[in-house]
Amino acid sequence: MTLTRRSALLSPLALTALAHLPAAAQEVIAGLPRRETIILENPEGTIRNSGWFNIWALNAGGQSTGLQQLTLDTLWYIDPDRGIDGQAWDNSLAAAPPEYNADFTEMRVRLRDGIFWSDGVEFTSADVVHTVQTQIAHRTLRWHAILALNVEQVTAPDARTVVFRLRRPNSRFHAQFTVRWGAIWIMPKHVFERQADPARFDFNPPISLSAYVLRNFDPNGKWYIWEKRQDWRRTSLARFGEPGPRYAVYVDPGPPDRRVISQLNHELDVIHDTSPEGVFTLARQSQTARGWFRGLPYAHPDPTLPSVIFNHQNALFQNRDVRWALALLIDIRAVSMASYRGAATISAIAIPPTGTHPSDYHSALEPWVADFELDTGRQKIKPYEANVGRAIADSLRPSMRDQIPTDPEQIARSFGLGWWRMNQQAAAELLERAGFRRVNNQWQTADGRPFSVRLMVEGEARPIMTRAGTMIVQNWRQFGIDARVDVAQGTFFDRRGAGDFDTLIGWSVETYGGHPDLSYFLDSWHSAYVAQPGQVQPLRNWGRWRAPELDALIERMRTVGFNDPRTVEVGKDFAKLMVREMPIIPLMAYNVFTMMDEHFWTGFPNAENPYTNPVTNWGNSRYMFTRLRPRA
Repeated sequence: MTLTRRSALLSPLALTALAHLPAAAQEVIAGLPRRETIILENPEGTIRNSGWFNIWALNAGGQSTGLQQLTLDTLWYIDPDRGIDGQAWDNSLAAAPPEYNADFTEMRVRLRDGIFWSDGVEFTSADVVHTVQTQIAHRTLRWHAILALNVEQVTAPDARTVVFRLRRPNSRFHAQFTVRWGAIWIMPKHVFERQADPARFDFNPPISLSAYVLRNFDPNGKWYIWEKRQDWRRTSLARFGEPGPRYAVYVDPGPPDRRVISQLNHELDVIHDTSPEGVFTLARQSQTARGWFRGLPYAHPDPTLPSVIFNHQNALFQNRDVRWALALLIDIRAVSMASYRGAATISAIAIPPTGTHPSDYHSALEPWVADFELDTGRQKIKPYEANVGRAIADSLRPSMRDQIPTDPEQIARSFGLGWWRMNQQAAAELLERAGFRRVNNQWQTADGRPFSVRLMVEGEARPIMTRAGTMIVQNWRQFGIDARVDVAQGTFFDRRGAGDFDTLIGWSVETYGGHPDLSYFLDSWHSAYVAQPGQVQPLRNWGRWRAPELDALIERMRTVGFNDPRTVEVGKDFAKLMVREMPIIPLMAYNVFTMMDEHFWTGFPNAENPYTNPVTNWGNSRYMFTRLRPRA
């Protein structure tokens, strides 16, 4: 059947839903059999350099177009939830977990048999070696620095074995080839070895190592169509069965209101993220749209932790009394309502409340947190307030009724446990001990200047976090602090990296979620990586905090195996240190309002069956395709 003839398979209503796309996009997408096609939001929007698929080059093109989700592969994956077979860890191109020697200076990888590139060439250890050596040799490639710093030599004793000799002990080197959101993807050696400069090669069309190949894309970057490989059985994903959709379309669906309209019309099967108001509309008007939770908060709690991040190279925030005072001035209930309309999953500790973390850390540490004492200089207080999450749920129940769970465990999973009690008296005592004083209800620093704090937010690009920041600033201003919102708009990430802020709303804590190890972000917090003022800060310690106790924890973690039970103990000690020092003020999980329409497809993951992450730009979302089936 030709594309033109297939266009009749889409209804006039569906064509209306696609009306915001160019005419060419409507024709091509409408030409696909709808019951064999899943349509997903690409949160990158419109891709300017649409024909660039070389993900190994820096800042070259889109990667959430379906490229990293459906065509690339690497050695291992960790799911932020339970995992497709009940295990968050998955040996993908590797046949087994990494094998380290006793002092973690060598890592051996065993590879799977029977995996082929989409052009029929067999995948072997030569591809892995070429990926590493090419990036070490070319400074303009994405993973040059991390591989050059860590790898002394990489060899392939045979077609199914790769050996990494490391420059220093590193029990977490495998994390570079383990997908949390993305990772170092494996290059096809037989393609890239022919390129004089791999950074200038567009890799168009991409040769696939996973279950889908590129079928078509919009030269203007608004949509990408991928088709299931006929030989999908020769990919690592085949272990979990045949992917359901024949075609996958990643589109720029427009602003939040248009995403909601498209899903109501059943022409956007998966919304990557929308507003709380959009979710409420779908909950009221659609019989088939659902979120991760069936009721509030609906959203998938990503393993990231929105927080108030202090710039520790600013003298104002180098005293923990000041940081704790600012924390005790925040009304977390008001922040939850302002940001997520109550659909927040709060966290008092510096670990996101998602995946395995609620049991590994939040519940396990709650007795310690509840007993934690803070000395204000005039009194000792226990600042933790239990059951704040339950109080938020109860306050919403009169208006949301059966959308609010009643089971205490479900409430804790959805809304979180406790948080720090708002205490203006204790905050005042802490500031006074730090040398601050209040004059005519306005706070001044020790040298008599107004206590001014600018809280940087992204603005329209991330309205939920912007609303949270606005409420926090209001809390601080009501106490007499000269606090203001600093709307960065498109300069947010550049200013964050440059340290051009007082405080900001964002995240510097990003975890695996489905595994208790914290190394994904924690290793990057070592003081060795803290940039000098005015220089760009590497990932992810945006606050530039340094502390001997923190370095000792990180160095201890490097000598403990990834699956060693002591990993959790390191994580608990980190959480306790963060409570004592409050270098960031943890707020909540980053809840992503991913909405899935079950009109055409069933089998989406959810809180009751959390086998993978449905958020459309995560590499892990590929596992979802093996469980999706057309609705009869």
